[in-house]
Amino acid sequence: MTISTLLPSLPTIEGHSAQPDRVQQAVLEGIVANHGPETFLWINERRKTGTRIWYAWTDGGEPLGDRIDQVAVAAGLDAADWMHIADLHQRTSWRGRFETWAYPLRPVLAAVHGDERAPDYRRDGLRRVVQKAAERTGQQPRAGRLRWLGFGPIVVRQRKR
Repeated sequence: MTISTLLPSLPTIEGHSAQPDRVQQAVLEGIVANHGPETFLWINERRKTGTRIWYAWTDGGEPLGDRIDQVAVAAGLDAADWMHIADLHQRTSWRGRFETWAYPLRPVLAAVHGDERAPDYRRDGLRRVVQKAAERTGQQPRAGRLRWLGFGPIVVRQRKR
């Protein structure tokens, strides 16, 4: 995995580049190097002004993540299922102000193929959160299920929009 496959989660923010500076890049490269192949990394950089999120994939992770997303979407999985499956496989680590959520993708693929789904109470809870957020912002939530959030770069890039 090269650092060029990192995707910043945020568009350019006033006065800040979405690309990592030299120190951030060194830390991110070190984090990526500490994880095995076929892993999706969600890296939260905790800052005084908020959290910047970076996404990265180790060797083989990009095509496997995209494959997982294809299978999940074809099977009708949604955001609640994504959260449930992600929670089952998430490994959390810290390096300074960088918190990393690592998702080994082979077990994630097995869960998607094995019909792992979010329990009803979790799906209902997500609906309540979305409804409450809509009320607070004066918006109307979209009808239907919330879409799968993705483990591969194609869906993750779409999520950024």
